Amino acid sequence: MSYRSLDPQLIIDTAQRLETRIADRFPDSGLRKVSQELVSLARDIRQAAAELEKPILWLRVVVGLVIAAGACMFLFVGTILPFDRFSSGGDVVESVQGIEASLNTVILAGLGLLALVRAEVTIKRQRVFHEVHALRSLIHVIDMHQLTKDPAALSSSFKPAPHSPVRTMSRGDLLRYLDYCSEMLSITGKLAALFAQSVNDEVVIEAVNDVENLGSNLSRKIWQKITMLDAESGRAG
Repeated sequence: MSYRSLDPQLIIDTAQRLETRIADRFPDSGLRKVSQELVSLARDIRQAAAELEKPILWLRVVVGLVIAAGACMFLFVGTILPFDRFSSGGDVVESVQGIEASLNTVILAGLGLLALVRAEVTIKRQRVFHEVHALRSLIHVIDMHQLTKDPAALSSSFKPAPHSPVRTMSRGDLLRYLDYCSEMLSITGKLAALFAQSVNDEVVIEAVNDVENLGSNLSRKIWQKITMLDAESGRAG
């Protein structure tokens, strides 16, 4: 086993164990359904990351054919152009125009070839962005489930307003619920990191970092609630 790279299967196993733990404690909760979606998304991302590691063969064949066709075209043009006329006292202006047109053609062909070579990276970026968007959406769903879990509601001095949400969790259950949300956010960060591991591209790495930072920031908010619960428990004891 290599400890220098993430193993997608181990991430899936971790997500499955977390889903089982949530099912044991909150079997009918929306959080369990979110954890099931996390496991399903983890499997999809494992497959997507594995596909991204492979070269796009059909695109490489097309690039090779275009390069070969371009080389043949330039060789053909070079053999039929009357360059001997230019060297034997032809019109200087005509010669300069011909050279300028040739240079423009070479530059444009080079730019087009470069874009074609970069097409594989562009296609892989789009695939990563699609999966990262799904991860980002799931992160916000996880955050929505912990949003109304207010530790202050367990205080003896708390007075609910008429439209306050119904809170039936004990202190211990609320701690576990918030901890489960934090673990799920951590797993989303590891799933995003699989793309940076599969595609060595600055744009992909930046997108992965954005997802990891989003999950970390939301997890930090959750741990502030956990700290409040621990402090309140200490005062009660």
